[in-house]
Amino acid sequence: MGCCNKRVGLLVGAAVGALVAIMGGILIPVGNNVIDATVEKEAVLEPGTTAYENWVSTGGIVYRQFWLFDVKNPLEVLKHGSKPALYEKGPYTYRTRYLPKDNITANPNHTVSFLVPAGAIFEPSMSVGTEEDEVTSLNLVVAGAYSLVPKMLHFLLEMAIKRTNSSLFHRRTVKEILWGYRDPILKDTKGLFVPYNGTYDGYYNVYTGKDDISKVATIDRWKGERKVSFWKDQYCDMINGTDASSFAPFVDKKKPLYFFSSDICRSVSASFEASLDLKGIEVYRFSLLSSTFASPTVNPDNQCFCTDQVVTKNCTMAGVLDVRTCQDNTPIYISLPHFLHGSPYLREAMVGLNPSEEHHATYLDVEPTTGFTLRFAKRLQVNLMIGPSKVVSVFKNIKDYTIFPVAWLNETAALDDETADRFKKELIYRIHLLETVQMTLIGVGAAIVLICLIFFCIVRKNMSKYESKFV
Repeated sequence: MGCCNKRVGLLVGAAVGALVAIMGGILIPVGNNVIDATVEKEAVLEPGTTAYENWVSTGGIVYRQFWLFDVKNPLEVLKHGSKPALYEKGPYTYRTRYLPKDNITANPNHTVSFLVPAGAIFEPSMSVGTEEDEVTSLNLVVAGAYSLVPKMLHFLLEMAIKRTNSSLFHRRTVKEILWGYRDPILKDTKGLFVPYNGTYDGYYNVYTGKDDISKVATIDRWKGERKVSFWKDQYCDMINGTDASSFAPFVDKKKPLYFFSSDICRSVSASFEASLDLKGIEVYRFSLLSSTFASPTVNPDNQCFCTDQVVTKNCTMAGVLDVRTCQDNTPIYISLPHFLHGSPYLREAMVGLNPSEEHHATYLDVEPTTGFTLRFAKRLQVNLMIGPSKVVSVFKNIKDYTIFPVAWLNETAALDDETADRFKKELIYRIHLLETVQMTLIGVGAAIVLICLIFFCIVRKNMSKYESKFV
């Protein structure tokens, strides 16, 4: 009778163990649903959510680092048409995006409108020198006038250059080149980023994700329009994705991330590169592909971004985007730093350019559960175009159309330790705790079942031996 009770008890124990294991199994989908629901709730851009609090404020500190190209042989370039010898000076670092979003307005169609104020504060401790450091740089006005002034009127440009004793190159401070100086030809303030402080790059309208979390932070309108009009093409004028500060939660690394950049007046995509650890948090690194600025001969989708057949050598030039149509017709050409992924002849026209994926590529490190961008580096180079002229003396020895680098920037931000700890506490640790409970229940339940079955077999074997004695 005792053996029967033991066997029954062991079977009951095995059943209990199985029940515990089943509970652990049930917790997996239930727990995942709880996590998903929590993340979706907190990712909505509305007051009271984690996403909204981070979105309204500046979040992490954003820096813009500038490297300026110092021309070491300006006279040789002017007199003999020599290759410009460039020396990179930098970084000169500024804190930017330190102001919270402005004029935030909730709309009835589950969108929210806002402005992003621009501002820059010099950070001496993160710079190689002061803003008063001098650089021999391409003269922005003279170089810009080459394209803006019709060739039949180049004689007027020649007169203006001689009257003001200007040249193709000038020596200016870092502060003047970036933020403005009074130009003697135009008698107006000119610089790479004039005006900047106190300005906005346009009125944004984005989806809150309240009705559809997959659309959260996706741009609905920019400057009141659902597409841009710079490229005169339905495909190239599309505004796709977010502003890259965040994406929809539950990121699929097999799919590219789309975002719109007002700096280059177009939408681009980034593709998964690797999984990385950022302060104990797993992030997916997404990077721009080399095809982003590839020539239309390699990437036909870029055909509508080719706006000048002559300068681009019948649209075969890679690595450069002509953005004059969205920069008040100023002949600005955007590329990756040092013409990374660009046509070889762009670099070969200069001395001192050495592109590097590590230092010059653009990337986003995105936390896959929430879709938040926790670290990024946006790297762009600002160039102007110059070329030969029979009338303007400073261009007479220029042999061919040349995309000339002026400066490149790295806009970057990363998760700080305090935010990382809070993020892990509020999300990662909770997920790990739930996973631990799930696995513990399954493990304990399976162990109970196994132990009970082993002892059941032992008891049954002993009972068989006992019963055989009386046969």
